[in-house]
Amino acid sequence: MSTEALTLTDVTVDLGRQRILDGIRLDVAPGSFTCLLGPSGCGKTTLLRAIAGFTPLRGGEIRLGSRTLTHLPPEKRETAMVFQSYALWPHMSVAENLGYPLKLRGVARAERARKVAKTLERLELAGFEERAVTELSGGQRQRIALGRALIIDPPLLLLDEPLSNLDAAIRRSLRSELRRLQKSLGITTIMVTHDQEEALQMADQIVLMRSGKMVQVAAPQALYEQPADLGAARFLGVDNTVTRHAQDPVVASQAVTFGFRTRDARINEPVRPAALTRKGRVIECVYTGDGYHVSIDTVDAELFATSATSVAPGTFAVLQVPESALIPFGPDDRHLPPLDRHEDIA
Repeated sequence: MSTEALTLTDVTVDLGRQRILDGIRLDVAPGSFTCLLGPSGCGKTTLLRAIAGFTPLRGGEIRLGSRTLTHLPPEKRETAMVFQSYALWPHMSVAENLGYPLKLRGVARAERARKVAKTLERLELAGFEERAVTELSGGQRQRIALGRALIIDPPLLLLDEPLSNLDAAIRRSLRSELRRLQKSLGITTIMVTHDQEEALQMADQIVLMRSGKMVQVAAPQALYEQPADLGAARFLGVDNTVTRHAQDPVVASQAVTFGFRTRDARINEPVRPAALTRKGRVIECVYTGDGYHVSIDTVDAELFATSATSVAPGTFAVLQVPESALIPFGPDDRHLPPLDRHEDIA
């Protein structure tokens, strides 16, 4: 299977008088897995459809390898797309669904049968050729939709929230299966998702989008630990923000705000050095299965933390966050780099 790099240069899309995508510039390495991540309405699906050729550009260029795709119709781009709805034909068998793209391309019956069998083996569905797609589970239907895209050996695979219609257990399982298959084939892949956990687990790089623009492009760990700004941090699960106090750890010299995740904050544990500390009254304590989620009313804000034991509402509590879990932001709400310990912090 061939694979090629994808390059987007100043890709812009308008819908009427509204700008949906604004000057998107992105490089996708051959054989890599990229996730377009963001809330509903951020433009991620529009960007995927623009790459596929279903949405015309107002300006910019899309290149796949050495070829310009910008003005080509979808059927000439040689890309493959898997839709959220599966889009399988219910009157066709599994083999007929898989082989239909090959039939359209004039591939002989015997060769179609060979490729269908090989694809089903890859999908761990060998022997399902004559099964009606209406008899398949949701996870099996999604595999067939994926196989139908891959059977034409496309240089680029586009996935539009392909797992969103599945229940949580099947979704987790298929994440791993899809990633393993993508790696084994080495196909350049771009997937749209609004699920940060899905993106973090599957992607080589994540494109975080907001209001038609790219906020940040980074590897999963870098994105999670160093979000570009407070808005990105909140989307990525940073559900606590506090104003920096003089006694707080000096994580970054220009920091005015710290962000941290609830899971990193603890209640009424032994005092630790180099930790952010806030005190207040417990508003609520809710059991979560692996502990308790605690809400505390402090002087500055309502904050959230975890506790190994139940804490009665109305009681006094001390919240602590280790220095390593604090994410510093400057006066413009932009993320600040960690403090250089050699600089003067006086």
